[in-house]
Formats: sequence, structure tokens, C-alpha cells
Amino acid sequence: QVQLVESGGGLVQAGGSLRLSCTASGIIFSLKAMGWYRQAPGKERELVAVISGGGVSTKYADSLKGRCTISRDNAKNTVYLQMNSLKPEDTAVYYCAVGAYTRISTSVDYWGKGTLVTVSS
Repeated sequence: QVQLVESGGGLVQAGGSLRLSCTASGIIFSLKAMGWYRQAPGKERELVAVISGGGVSTKYADSLKGRCTISRDNAKNTVYLQMNSLKPEDTAVYYCAVGAYTRISTSVDYWGKGTLVTVSS
């Protein structure tokens, strides 16, 4: 059974930083691309960042590009999202996702349950 467990969300002031973590089980982690999506209230879920299985390739959405870094530790089956210079519009539930690197923007194999990030002004 595949499980993705996110952590690290919370309340932060604008300009602050957070690091989200997602630990996976039930998959061969190093063979899977991992992504972070987010969904703000009243908006569609959007892809924030993706990292390939080996960690060599990454992609970022324009909305957070330059303010976040996705990374992974395959020995720990964990993917991270470091977010800096946070803005109130970054407030959303952040979801961890598993998929194929070339398709994860449109097709996700598994989802985590999400972790809430709230950025106060």
C-alpha cells in the first residue's frame, strides 16, 4: 500500500520560510518522480515543483520559481520543498505526489493528504 505523508506546514509571516517534507512508503522511491502541488481556497490544484527519481532534473511553476527548491533524499524516501520569501498568496494546502517525470503535471499516480501552509500579512 502506497502512503505519502506530508509534514512541515503551518502558520508563517509574509517573508518567512518553511520546509515541507513528504515521506513515501510502498513504492520504489528512487525510480519515481516526486512533485508538490498546492490548492488555494477556491482555486484549482496547481503543480509547484517536480524532481526526477535521481534528483538530477527539476521543474518549477512560475508562481514560486526563485523562491522555492525541491530536493530529495532517496535513502530516507523523502522529498522536500523549501519555500522562502513567502507571500499571503502562497497560502494553500500543499500536496505531495508521485508520478512519471514527463507526465506528473497531468497524471499523478498517488497523492498525499496534504499539509496546510498559511502565510499571514
